[in-house]
Amino acid sequence: MNPSLDGPHRPHTRRPPVRPERLALTFGAFHAYHRKLWMRFAHTQVGSRAGAESVVDAACARLRADWAHVLLQDSVPRYAWLILKEEVHRWLDARGLPPQVGDAAFQTALQKLLLHEMRDELRVISQEIGLYAAISSLPERRYDVIVLRFLLGMPADEVAEYLGIDTATVRSHVRHARRSLAKELHIPYQETDN
Repeated sequence: MNPSLDGPHRPHTRRPPVRPERLALTFGAFHAYHRKLWMRFAHTQVGSRAGAESVVDAACARLRADWAHVLLQDSVPRYAWLILKEEVHRWLDARGLPPQVGDAAFQTALQKLLLHEMRDELRVISQEIGLYAAISSLPERRYDVIVLRFLLGMPADEVAEYLGIDTATVRSHVRHARRSLAKELHIPYQETDN
């Protein structure tokens, strides 16, 4: 045992820099894994595929340009998610638009109407649009969790992975969001396992 190398007085060792081709490989894998969901999320926010493409491309360009720094973050997925959100806000601000989740809700409701026979179709569509308007007023982290979990249909563990948080935190955000939404929509709140 060498006391100079063990314990709290161990000398600080620097990691060798990562070769550029390795950085490109890790970014390529990260990009391939996240792009589809990012496109779906961006589309719900900006309202068009072309806009979503622009947002995701801008976020990916920022991440790739500083990938070595990104890899040093406590949570790469959380950091990347924040960059994506910044690009969504930048895109919306440049056009003077709010998040388009209400339009996405309307399109989803219309698709349901066209695909399925429903009683009181207009009432159902109205309720769904009211729900999405209420979702838009949630605090940012809860909003992200609800959109990913329920609008995009992701399992809680995948939501946690994409946002760089624990699954228990996802469940907590869902519970709090459901309480807030029930209160705002004047409907009874009931605890569930989601």
